[in-house]
Amino acid sequence: MKRYCLALDLKDDPELIAEYERWHAPGAGWPEVRKNDLNAGIIDLQIYRTGTRMFMIMETDDDFSFEKKAALDATNPHVQEWERLMWGYQQPLPDAKPGEKWVLMEQIFQFEK
Repeated sequence: MKRYCLALDLKDDPELIAEYERWHAPGAGWPEVRKNDLNAGIIDLQIYRTGTRMFMIMETDDDFSFEKKAALDATNPHVQEWERLMWGYQQPLPDAKPGEKWVLMEQIFQFEK
């Protein structure tokens, strides 16, 4: 199993943030998007928020790759529509590359055993 942590910002608008959270409430997500994520090898996905900053934790199988996920996403119209809809609430991080949404974070600490 692999774990990836990513970050993205929301637009600084309390109404938009509340609406975004409603889209992510239990039972509110689109089953086609979840199925696509499972097919890509995502085992678990969690999103946390503080202010406008979001933090995503993805746990994946050993065969997961971002290239595989991007290829599946590109051919799935439900995922494409979901991404367009969500981008209305999101904004790139200040240091994101052009067109980059969720930015992969670098692990800088591991609890020593």
